[in-house]
Amino acid sequence: MGEASIDPRVRIGHVHLKVAYLQRALDFYCGVLGFELTQRYGDEAAFVSAGGYHHHIGLNTWESRDGSPPPKGTTGLYHFAILYPTRVTLAEALRRLMQANISLAGASDHGVSEALYLSDPDRNGVRTLLGQATRTMAAPTQTDRLKCSPDD
Repeated sequence: MGEASIDPRVRIGHVHLKVAYLQRALDFYCGVLGFELTQRYGDEAAFVSAGGYHHHIGLNTWESRDGSPPPKGTTGLYHFAILYPTRVTLAEALRRLMQANISLAGASDHGVSEALYLSDPDRNGVRTLLGQATRTMAAPTQTDRLKCSPDD
């Protein structure tokens, strides 16, 4: 590998997802999870955010309209993470999921974060978790090691 490592202040900004039906995806991300629609381009693309940011999640049907999720055993996105600032806001997300009858694929306390795992209507993996700003991942102690499982 290269000699220089990436600057530790680098962050991943947003995610764009291919979806089969734009309105169904909006119903999930806005209606269930509570994101705000910031821009829409007909039935082809939409952008949603939290807190007025231009977009955290882009949704589009450009290459996926009426499509099917990839079958198991293929490559692609496993999941992306939505970081919640407090346990109360993570619990609110869980309440919204339960009210919408969305099943969880799993839940985990990794020692440095608490996470809920689910899939969106297009079977994109979504990980909702208590953000690292609250439970830092920097220099874990002997009793605060990252616990990993196949769902991570």
